[in-house]
Formats: sequence, C-alpha cells, structure tokens
Amino acid sequence: MASSILIIDDDNASRDEVKRILNTSGIFDDYYEASDGVEGFKILINKYVDIILCDVDMPGIDGIKFLSMKRARPEFNDIPVIMLTGMADVKVKVQSLELGASDYVTKPFESAELIARVKVHSKIKRLQDELREKNRKLEELSNTDGLTKLYNRRYFMELFDLEFERSKRYGSDLSFIMMDIDNFKNFNDTYGHLLGDRILVEVARVLKDNLRVNDQIGRYGGEEFALMMPETDPEGSKVVAERHRRNISEFVMREQGKELSITISLGVASHPNPEVESLDDLIKLADDALLEAKREGRNRIKMAK
Repeated sequence: MASSILIIDDDNASRDEVKRILNTSGIFDDYYEASDGVEGFKILINKYVDIILCDVDMPGIDGIKFLSMKRARPEFNDIPVIMLTGMADVKVKVQSLELGASDYVTKPFESAELIARVKVHSKIKRLQDELREKNRKLEELSNTDGLTKLYNRRYFMELFDLEFERSKRYGSDLSFIMMDIDNFKNFNDTYGHLLGDRILVEVARVLKDNLRVNDQIGRYGGEEFALMMPETDPEGSKVVAERHRRNISEFVMREQGKELSITISLGVASHPNPEVESLDDLIKLADDALLEAKREGRNRIKMAK
C-alpha cells in the first residue's frame, strides 16, 4: 500500500523544506499539504493518511485545536501526529502530547532528526495496522464456518440471542427459519463427500446472495442452515422463505454428466408468540415445522402454529 503524509503549516517555505527533507528518505509516495487546521482536517477526512506533521503556531485553527478536532473522531486515533514547534514552552509540548500527539520536533530542526522521528512513527503505525488486520482475520475465522463462509453456529446464536432479547423488550417482530437440504445423505452416498461439500458451499452462496439487508444467516450444523429476520412478521417471513426455497430449487449442479437438482425444506417460526418464552422455544417451533415439511414431502415451507 502506498504511504502518505499530511503536512500542516501556514508557512509555505516550511512545508517545502519538510517535503525536500523527507523526499530524500523515500518513505512516502503521497504528500498532502494544508495551511491551517481546518484545511488539514478536511484532507484527513477525504484522504488516506499514514502520518501527520503539524505546526503548533498557526492563525485560525492552530495545531492544538487541530489535535482536539482529530481527537473527537475515534477513526483517526491511530494516525500519529508529530508536532512542529518553534516554541521552547514545555507546557505547549505537554499539552500537545496530552491531546494525542505522538511526538514533537522543535524548529529549526535537524534533517536527520526529522527523518528519524518520522521513520519511527511510520514503522509503529505500520506494525499497528498489520496487527489490527491479523486480529480482524482471527476474529473472522473464529466467527465463520470454514466450509461455507457463513457465520458458524456459535456466533450466529450470539447474534440471535441479542436480537431475541430486543424483540422481547420492545415487542418487535422477529422470525426464524430453519432450513435443511433435502436428501443430502443420498448425495453423499452416491457421489461422495466432496460433492456434498460442494453442495453445501453452493447452497450457502445462493442463500447469502439473496439475503435482505438486516437478515443474518449461519450454518447451524451438518446440512442445516439458520436464518433470522428482525422486524419480520409471519406473513413477511413466509414470503422470504418461499423466495429462498425457489432460488435453491432453480439452481442446478452438474456432476458426472448429470444435472443434480437440489431442494431445501424450511420451518418458520415467529415472535411474539404465546408459545414462545425463550429463544429455545422459538428454535424448537421452527425445528418442529421443518420436520413436518420433511414428512409432507420436502421442498416446501411449513409455518409453525
């Protein structure tokens, strides 16, 4: 990724000098310049910036006010700011550090010192970004089913539990669908488990591609998938369930010169419901409805009573 720096200073000559010095180091690909805190903040909002050099003493919005503005936006917390100051006042330097500055360089500065400090904070920023990305990937892995890339059962149930409690508290509609791939064991026995895995992946893809914005789906276990639909009443959930059933039934896989038709059965339950006191009650209603759909011939929807 290209690296970038934002230089905020009301003195054109100072900005040019900083750019000249840093250009010799080859650290940055992009340079952004601003003559005061307001202009600098606008650039910060609209451009990706790795590090900021900011003069303290500027007319209008000075460096201290810029730090306060930046501090109010949490998304900018990880961008290091090195203050450029001609002041010997220790209080100003301490105030800058307390407001979130990472370091400061006193004018007139030595070229080697400026480069060294910028390199140190650029390296820290890069390491922090790498660590954050690794943590994001680890969290994604811990929440995701390795095969289908849907939420795994544990994480899906965490989300579902939160949504169910919200539904109970506010009396809002919440619907749940339990889905099961029909005759999945026959596919495995006839064509092998590799095909079974491919079917799971493709069914998950079709379901995910047709999700509504607020719906959440997960792999519940084996060939079962679970879908929760906030703010959705029984009538609405039936429409959604039928759309998913139809999309899967229209999907065809080809194996060993044959076209394989895949279908799913769906059990649907909703809350509020006098039969539902807990999340387990809602799941059981949907599961019972799913079993009934299977008994009645598969490739169909059954609404819980």
